[in-house]
Parts: sequence; structure tokens; C-alpha cells
Amino acid sequence: MYETFFRFSGKPFQLNPDPAFFYGSRGHRRAMAYLEYGLHQSEGFIVITGEVGAGKTTIVRSLLEQLDPGKVVAATIVSTQVDASDILRMVAGAFGVPSRNLDKAGLLLAIETYLVSVAAAGKRALLIIDEAQNLSAAAVEELRMLSNFQLEDHALLQSFLVGQPEFRDMMQRAEMQQLRQRVIASYHLGPLDLQETRGYIEHRLRHVGWTEDPRFEAGSFNAIYGYTGGIPRTINTLCDRLLLAAYLGETHLVTEAQVREVIAELKEEFSSPRSRSAAAMGRTVLAEADAAPGTIPADALAVERLRVSPELASQVAGMAGSYDLQRIEARLAGLEQSVSATLNVLNQLLQAVRRDDVVGEKTE
Repeated sequence: MYETFFRFSGKPFQLNPDPAFFYGSRGHRRAMAYLEYGLHQSEGFIVITGEVGAGKTTIVRSLLEQLDPGKVVAATIVSTQVDASDILRMVAGAFGVPSRNLDKAGLLLAIETYLVSVAAAGKRALLIIDEAQNLSAAAVEELRMLSNFQLEDHALLQSFLVGQPEFRDMMQRAEMQQLRQRVIASYHLGPLDLQETRGYIEHRLRHVGWTEDPRFEAGSFNAIYGYTGGIPRTINTLCDRLLLAAYLGETHLVTEAQVREVIAELKEEFSSPRSRSAAAMGRTVLAEADAAPGTIPADALAVERLRVSPELASQVAGMAGSYDLQRIEARLAGLEQSVSATLNVLNQLLQAVRRDDVVGEKTE
């Protein structure tokens, strides 16, 4: 929609991973180097982890584009909650190996026969498991067993395991010791810093022909980084909405104020209907209390006026520490429960204020 308005050749902030937009931040270059090193070893496992939307899949796809299909046969699996037998069928399907009506022994034989044929043709087989955190321990063990397939002294299969931070926790379990011994390279991809966030945005814009239209104020990048925490997918979502807002407002300048306005809109959209209604009700109640004679204005409430129990204070502190905005996409299902709990605590705090006011009036 806004591409024509800004004379872009395409959409700069699409959510689907596209190797053409690969941005070589410090972390992404290091992750790519680990993959290239591991691939050069031609065996074992390479593990890449990172937060949701950190760019793991884009890195893997960028590497795949560099591979010579005449030398490497690559297959990709995006895993879900599967058991050990299902993962073997998914591996067979990814490589195009017929597996219908085969039992486990038949599956293993069919996969091994295929891998031997790949090696005999002078090629290597590479298996990529995306969303590896969804695998069960038994499924991971089956993958490890596949790595035992060899032709003379050469491994027939190499695997990339790509997943969220939970997969790192799984790898530390005692039953994962044998798998850890097969890992030849491992890297955790972190978020971009402030400077890299700006570089990432400008890199994607230039890829579609950006000539500083629209122009971004310096403060706008600070606001973008503050909301996204340097997570590429979240940056894409926000910047796409910023360009849409600029187009609708027929402006060629993105200011810090505009960024904060769009951020507020996104937060409103992500909130549940119940929380939006509660927030609106809360604003109404505070406005009425502020306007009513003899009441304390909302902006005059001070923390020191609240007389709450240590248990309630600990509950509030625990809730604040549990919020993780960078992974909101993966936790939307629990958002409503968190909001409900927050409203419950706020209600207790307001009751504490009211009790304090009543005590004050009686003493007067």
C-alpha cells in the first residue's frame, strides 16, 4: 500500500524470513560463522538458539542459498510436538524417502539406504530441524541415533538444530549427555543493540530503494529500540505500521512522537477485550474521583500512602519480574491471565487507599 507512495521496489519489513534481507549484525555474523565452521566438519550437530523473531531461520536460509546443490542435499523440518516414531517419518518425508506402511526397523533401513545413495553420488546429506524446542527428548535421541549412520569412516548425515532458548535447557538434561558430545558448534543469537537496530532498519529500507523518504528523526530510533528490544521480527512489525501511518498521514517524516503513538496502538491491539474494557473503566473511575469534591485526585496518590502487607508487595514484585515483552508473540495465550491478576492486585491497592482515607477522616 505504501510502497508506491515512498517509491519502494518492494515491502521492506515483511515478516516472512527472506535471505535477501539478511543483515550482518555482530551476532548474526558470528552465528553464520559457527554454521559455516560446523558445515565444514561434515558431521555431528550444530545448535543455534535465540529468542522468538531473533533471525535464526533467516541465517539458516542464507547459508542454504550459498550451498552447492550438486554437493549438498538439504532437507528442512519445522517440528511440532512429535514422538520418536513421528520424527523418523518426518525425516524420511523431508528427504523424499517412501515410508508408508513401514515399521521403525523398515524406516531406519529406508533412511540409511537413501543416505548411502547420496554419499555414493558424491554428495552430503544435511538435515535442518527448525523449532527444535518442540521436540521430545525421545525424538532428539532418535536424531542422535541417525547420526551413527556411517559409510566407512564418513558420517552419512549432519544436522542443524535451531530453536528457542528452551532448547538450551533441554540440552542440559542428564539424558542429553550423548547428544552434547556430538555437538561440534553451538551459538545463542541475542538481540540487536541500539546502533544495530538503526543499521538493520536502514539496511532493509535501502534494499527496496529507499532514498531517505521517509526520513527518520534520530529520536525515533531510540523509541523503536525501546519497544522492540532489538528483536528483528518485532522491529519489522513496528516499522511496517510506522510506514503505513506515514502513508495515511501523507507525511515523509517519522518522528519520535509518531513512533510512540503507533506503539500505543499496537499495545491496544494486543490487549484482550476484557483488559481494554477494564482499562477504560479504570480511566472513568479515576476521572470521576478526581472531579468529585472531597476526594483525592488520582495524580496525588503516593506510594507512601499505601499500607499493604509484605505478601502483597512480593506478589506485585513477582508479577513485574515475570513480564517478558520480547516474547509476547509466544505468550499471547497467557496475556489475559496476567492482566486479570494485575487488575486484582490494583483492586487490592485501591481498597488499601480507601481504608487509609477512612482512617484519616476518623482521626480528624
